[in-house]
Amino acid sequence: MAELQVQFDRNGLIPVIVQDHLTGDVRMFAHATVEAVRATLDTGRATFWSRSRNELWEKGRTSGNSLDVKRVLVDCDDDCLIYLAEPSGATCHTGAPSCFFQTMEHDGVIHRRGAGPQTVLARLESQIEARKTSTADKSYTKALFDGGAGIVGAKLREEADELARAVASESEERVANEAADVVYHVLVALRSRDVSWRDVLAVLEARSGVSGHEEKQSRLAQGIAERIGRGTIP
Repeated sequence: MAELQVQFDRNGLIPVIVQDHLTGDVRMFAHATVEAVRATLDTGRATFWSRSRNELWEKGRTSGNSLDVKRVLVDCDDDCLIYLAEPSGATCHTGAPSCFFQTMEHDGVIHRRGAGPQTVLARLESQIEARKTSTADKSYTKALFDGGAGIVGAKLREEADELARAVASESEERVANEAADVVYHVLVALRSRDVSWRDVLAVLEARSGVSGHEEKQSRLAQGIAERIGRGTIP
């Protein structure tokens, strides 16, 4: 068996960061030994070295909150790893999705009230979801939700048309602004149907490496099969 081409410290450990392979959210940090890294590569299940118990530790073996590792990245000095993983359930032992749910302010004080989503899109999605149950009378987002699918769809078509016209003949700044409007309204449309941004990323990931023609043919065949199943095609 080939030797692992990474650098372990004097205690035989290498730091490992775990990220959600779709969203990029950092889920946890731990250490791994040679055996732990090999187990991860062999099984696809995130495995570490527990310094407190002094033993190998496969994440989720007892809790069920596993991490299915899709790729292992190595930093430029070969002494730190990133496990890009598909999380199942909460990753933190506290029950939080990520271990990184606290914030440190400029005064160095740690606030344990919850840091919220890590990425811009995740924060925006969270804010949009909160508007669904908001009692604010003047919330634009709430008005879209209250208007139903027809209003949401019409606004999405309007914004997409404005982006198309910007791409054709307007400045790069206008393109960026119109694209931001489209993304916002796409998220509203998704949340109106209880579809998450992560669901969309999963579809894109599944299509990765598949040609556009093949993907369209697959969707066409799936659509026909569904219509036959519903009895709309004799």
